[in-house]
Amino acid sequence: MNKKKGILTLIAFIVILAGLGYVSVFGVGENKSGSASRVKQGLDLAGGVSITYQVVGEEEPSSADMSDTIYKLQKRVENYSTEAQVYQEGSDRINIEIPGVSDANAVLEELGKPGSLSFQDSAGNVVLEGTDVSDAQAGYQTNSLGNQEPVVQLTLTENGKIKFAEATKKAAPTRDIIYIIYDGSVVSAPAVQSEITDGSAVITGMGSFEEAETLASTIRIGGLKLQLEELRSNVVGAQLGSEAINRSLTAGAIGMAIVMVFMIAVYWIPGVASSLALCMYVVLMILLLNGFEITLTLPGIAGIILSIGMAVDANVIIFARIREEIATGKTVKSSIKIGFQKALSAILDGNITTLIAAAVLGFMGSGTIKGFAQTLALGIVISMFTALVVTRLILNAFYAVGLQSEKLFGRARDRKPVNFLSRKAVFFTISIVLIVAGFVFMGVNKGRTGQILNYSLEFMGGTSTNVSFNENLSIEDIDANVVPMIEKITGDGNVQTQKVQGSNEVIFKTRTLNVDEREELNKVMEENFGVDKEKITAETISSTISGEMRREAVIAVVIATVCMLIYIWFRFKDIRFGASAVAALIHDVLVVLAFYAAVRVSVGSTFIACMLTIVGYSINATIVIFDRIRENIGLEGKSDLSGLVNKSITQTLTRSIFTSLTTFIMVAVLYILGVSSIREFALPLMVGIICGTYSSVCITGALWFVLRTKIKGKTKGAAVKAKSR
Repeated sequence: MNKKKGILTLIAFIVILAGLGYVSVFGVGENKSGSASRVKQGLDLAGGVSITYQVVGEEEPSSADMSDTIYKLQKRVENYSTEAQVYQEGSDRINIEIPGVSDANAVLEELGKPGSLSFQDSAGNVVLEGTDVSDAQAGYQTNSLGNQEPVVQLTLTENGKIKFAEATKKAAPTRDIIYIIYDGSVVSAPAVQSEITDGSAVITGMGSFEEAETLASTIRIGGLKLQLEELRSNVVGAQLGSEAINRSLTAGAIGMAIVMVFMIAVYWIPGVASSLALCMYVVLMILLLNGFEITLTLPGIAGIILSIGMAVDANVIIFARIREEIATGKTVKSSIKIGFQKALSAILDGNITTLIAAAVLGFMGSGTIKGFAQTLALGIVISMFTALVVTRLILNAFYAVGLQSEKLFGRARDRKPVNFLSRKAVFFTISIVLIVAGFVFMGVNKGRTGQILNYSLEFMGGTSTNVSFNENLSIEDIDANVVPMIEKITGDGNVQTQKVQGSNEVIFKTRTLNVDEREELNKVMEENFGVDKEKITAETISSTISGEMRREAVIAVVIATVCMLIYIWFRFKDIRFGASAVAALIHDVLVVLAFYAAVRVSVGSTFIACMLTIVGYSINATIVIFDRIRENIGLEGKSDLSGLVNKSITQTLTRSIFTSLTTFIMVAVLYILGVSSIREFALPLMVGIICGTYSSVCITGALWFVLRTKIKGKTKGAAVKAKSR
């Protein structure tokens, strides 16, 4: 790149950044498309629609039927948003909360009226129940004339597959009709053309695609074990309030500014390049959140914070490599080229392992887990692009315009390797003590409260109290004046609030309140706010994170961990690298869990996001050290394995500290400026960052060394791999 091209490159970049930045702030057109204000937000940030259904019938439904119905509804409303919540209210009610929606009637119309569904033959015999249908979707297929016609595609359960095969076998010879009956009315009457044995069927004869969508929706909603009727529907406000959102945004801006100043102060010209690339990262993140219509919630913000840390991490790895090359006597130009080449494997391996976890969680998880996975995956892809493409482009342009002095880039200093392995027994002991202490605290908590952790209402359920105030209080007034009084009664800082739009009604969700606490809450509302006691109602609600969702989360994390282990084994040609990485990952989770148990931090929906963030952060930090060990084995052989491991950890020590520091800064500012619910998320995350750094530097290398010397195996592949670069 010559000087003229370098100038043009920088001008073009600034123009593109300014243009995209304008769109991300102000948007395009009357709807402000692409702007940050148009990003879909979850219930905690923006509110949405709340719908309450009641079970039809005199008998109280069983807990199994309620659980099954809640789970199926959860899967259906995720079509609107991955952050939608479905939970039980009282003994026979189900509440659905869908973020980012303001028209309850439209949702009700599209979701359909939950009722009884059956498939009957011409004699009136029920051949199929609604619960025998696992899915129904509208689509198109080519008819005999070669035209596209709208259809409904049915997928049956295994039990339904057997029933339908038998029914269609009888009906096929005479092309008999099978009636689809919903709440006593025929909604479709398709003729059977042939015997259907594979559990998949297509209903034709639709007048339009809209008609096909309506029928598909009716079949889906009718496949519930219980018949439901709408009790009420409301538009509710954000749970966190505008102050919490503004504080989070301010914290993010301040944190980024501090990180950018830090990068420039430490890395000079490369730091300027990384700061500009980080600005591009933020702009692209906003635009793509809009483009992919991802719902952003507090756990989603966790994914973005992690990916920002990984974006900075990639730059730190690259810049450290450049300085190392300059120290060997190479020119700045050659050092930039070689630095990016040598950093590539660590960046790719670290990001791909985290991306694998995000992909598994996205496909298998639900609710907040899926939302977290989406934002994390998007952030990883953008961070890799900005680090490997944008930073490189800007750095080469700076060099081309004349910023070529070695002093502007820095030179790596020769550091005497720190003998980390000599202290491995101490490190292992510290880790074991912390983990064991965590289990001790859990046991103590179990004895005192009956629960090993301080589970919030998302996990344990609680009480939903509806209060109709005499005036229209803002969410900020409620947070400042009402919530502290409720927290005093409950002794718990986890109080969720929602305003019902168009009324003075406010919904307070707390841990389960006993009779005395409910009476005290009513008294506080009467005496302090003049609320009529008759306008206060309370219902017991189930957890918003169902047992099925928890099982899905655990299974997803296990599968993600196995996939990461396999990937690391494949890339490093030695399963001991993978085993050490996974062991460190488990170590970090257990230590942070110990912190939750000891400090009694509330365990809610952000707990899952926090743990997943730590998993992603831990594995990425470990990969960088393992990549350097692999490289040094290829360069120096395996004669002095102990010295090689110590050297590798020392060489990457600056990266480990700087990356942890920049990510810690982002979260610390969030903790300092955030409201109580955000602090409960940020505090354990800070502990996780510190723990992840400790395990990467002090545990993983030592653990790999122990496995390598105790369990003999081939590492030839790793050596050849390193030499080939």
